[in-house]
Amino acid sequence: MIKAVAIDDEPLALKVIKTLCDQVDFIDLQKTFTDPKAALKHLKKYPTDLVFVDIHMPSMSGLSLAKAIPQNSMIIFTTAFSEYAATSYELNAIEYLLKPINQKRFGQAINKARDYFNFLRQAAPANEEYLFVRAEFSMVKILLSDIEFVEGMADYIRFHLKNRKSLMTRMTMKSISERLPEKDFIRVNRSAIIPVNRIESIRNKTVFLPEREIPIGNTYIEDVTKRIQGV
Repeated sequence: MIKAVAIDDEPLALKVIKTLCDQVDFIDLQKTFTDPKAALKHLKKYPTDLVFVDIHMPSMSGLSLAKAIPQNSMIIFTTAFSEYAATSYELNAIEYLLKPINQKRFGQAINKARDYFNFLRQAAPANEEYLFVRAEFSMVKILLSDIEFVEGMADYIRFHLKNRKSLMTRMTMKSISERLPEKDFIRVNRSAIIPVNRIESIRNKTVFLPEREIPIGNTYIEDVTKRIQGV
């Protein structure tokens, strides 16, 4: 079941979303908000899988709210203004719904959310070493063996990959840590996860990789040392 909240300064718009959600067996719309600041306070306290949020609100825009949500919630933007579409997709939104929302478009959006929800929660199979991430408006397959290192950038993750350009997705370091096999990857500071098999040496609180040096954070030194000694 996908836990969801909806945020819109128009009560009627929230009523429409609630009615549509009630017709779906895999969406649990837990709360609705007309005040985006109250919604953000709730989201910071209670992790939520999916957020329906209106873009054009007087006290706080939906775009600003989406950037401020701390966890890796899926976002479906709703708005009466089509010119926001490009900006919403830059934030890796699952979908963009133009008001008035019809049932067909709503169904397409939540089916996308369900597919992404399932991808996020699948562990990389032992015999199929890959994962899918949402990037460049698509679900992109990344082979674990292609990952040179993972770089955290605020609410985004950049995958540095072999023989291809890097990929950026909206995801936290905590969520990607949970998806990468613990035996193969190690977090060395607040913003870097590296494959253990790419470590050439460790010296003076620095991990040396081929053509790259990454500092080890003070809170990670003990864990890194234990992991390396156990390899």
